[in-house]
Amino acid sequence: QVQLVESGGGLVQAGGSLRLSCAASGRTFNGYAMGWFRQAPGKEREFVAIKRSAGSTYYADSVKGRFTISRDYAKNTVDLQMSGLKPEDTAVYYCAATGRTFYTSAHYQRSQNYDYWGQGIQVTVSS
Repeated sequence: QVQLVESGGGLVQAGGSLRLSCAASGRTFNGYAMGWFRQAPGKEREFVAIKRSAGSTYYADSVKGRFTISRDYAKNTVDLQMSGLKPEDTAVYYCAATGRTFYTSAHYQRSQNYDYWGQGIQVTVSS
């Protein structure tokens, strides 16, 4: 059974940092793109960052320069280092994985293109 399990969320003050981690199990994800989405209360789920198996990375404009995604292919994990956090980063963060290959970053930003999801973890940034 495939599982994606997030950890590392919590409460942090504006300007602070957090590191999210996602541990995948049940299969190898070396050929998958893995990354992160988030959903704030009353809003739709939105793309945050993705790292393709070939190494390409994509970030939402709102997090560029502040968030860094990384993967450990041997451990089947994907991390999201978040710095310079803002209150508008407050959301439930979801780990996601897709085995499909797309040729534009736009496709990787669509949640419906992902096959596996974690249960989500809360990140709250206080002002």
